[in-house]
Amino acid sequence: MSLVIASQFDADFNEALARHPSRPVIVEAAADEPWASAQDADVLLVMPSPTWKRRPAPRPDPWPGRLQWVYSGSAGIDFYPEWLLDAPLVTCGRGVASEEIADYVIAAIYAQAKDLDAATVRSREEWGPKALGQVAGTTIGIVGLGAIGSAVARRGLALGAHVAAVRRSGMQPGVTGVELVATLAELASRSDHIILALPSTAQTRNLVDAEFLSRVRPGAHLVNVARGAILDQEALLDALDAGRLGFATLDVTEPEPLPAGHRLYTHPKVRLTPHISSNYLRVRHRLLEKVLDDLSRYLRGERPSDIVDPARGY
Repeated sequence: MSLVIASQFDADFNEALARHPSRPVIVEAAADEPWASAQDADVLLVMPSPTWKRRPAPRPDPWPGRLQWVYSGSAGIDFYPEWLLDAPLVTCGRGVASEEIADYVIAAIYAQAKDLDAATVRSREEWGPKALGQVAGTTIGIVGLGAIGSAVARRGLALGAHVAAVRRSGMQPGVTGVELVATLAELASRSDHIILALPSTAQTRNLVDAEFLSRVRPGAHLVNVARGAILDQEALLDALDAGRLGFATLDVTEPEPLPAGHRLYTHPKVRLTPHISSNYLRVRHRLLEKVLDDLSRYLRGERPSDIVDPARGY
């Protein structure tokens, strides 16, 4: 009997998934209650759509019922209710977009360091020497050294920057040349560019707060490509207004989108983008390849990749 997969993804993705050699049966997960489709499926393929936040559901009864596997197309699982993790197996799309997100981070670092718009001349009278910042020789501090943080680290080292990192596990970095530092305070005080690339969990909510921001070196640049909930946005605005922090590049906020008129839209020391660093449409094929490979592993009785630990929340 074919495996039944309830999917939140688009028709083209689902058609490609249906061509897997096992010929799974693909059903479209209900747009308003994607979790309801799990009662008639073996696998639930989910994505962080607004439905999960807009219509938070109480734990279905029964749950997980027939369901054997929940597969999140995103690396983060903070969009979903906690009961979703009670499925026998939960995996995620970790690593699919890490290279794209790392490119975004490096682009943000260079945009801040070189600021070619400010250096552009538009008349003969403006012609003259202008000082540009540097990347080589600066320190890039990374909070979280998973797939995204490691991809940023490799790029930073290749550009001649010193790369330091804090990671929750305390394990040695998998990237040669990265210095592992003991505390967030030390990282904050030493970094020219501070990159947030860690999961959003109950433990990391508002991890970057007024205390952290009080320790940053003057003119430092903060880049958040993780989740908005990790950063205390009011503390960020206070630090920018007081001149303790030089600039912030934010691809994520809390909530998303921000309410109309929020100060982050127009603050002169903030570059705000609408959660696009993953460049999803360009890497969608990588997610498909990952799902197909994990499906093959699962059907052979092997462990699929990137199993989520419910206790850690990632």
